[in-house]
Amino acid sequence: MSIAEPAFSEPWHAQVFALTVHLNETGRLAWPDWAAAFGETLKRHGLTHDLDGGDDYFGAWLETLEAFLMKEGVAAAGELSALKGAWENAYLTTPHGAPVLLAD
Repeated sequence: MSIAEPAFSEPWHAQVFALTVHLNETGRLAWPDWAAAFGETLKRHGLTHDLDGGDDYFGAWLETLEAFLMKEGVAAAGELSALKGAWENAYLTTPHGAPVLLAD
């Protein structure tokens, strides 16, 4: 019996993917619009090589999702910036192996 490789190399890759799929399934974004925007982000980043689903790929994915949410009025740039800062502080101050939690 062999152990399958994980589908995502980092938990946040799976989370941002799942969030995007959820937004599509709930009618918040249309997949063709998403795919076009994501393709433009990849092109702008010059990511034309074979992507392996690593940080460069999902960094571009997250950037596209954030831009899409701002464009659609779902989240303001200041809110996203504050949330990113809160997550960064949380993971930098969380002891290794402990779950990362955001303060209220």
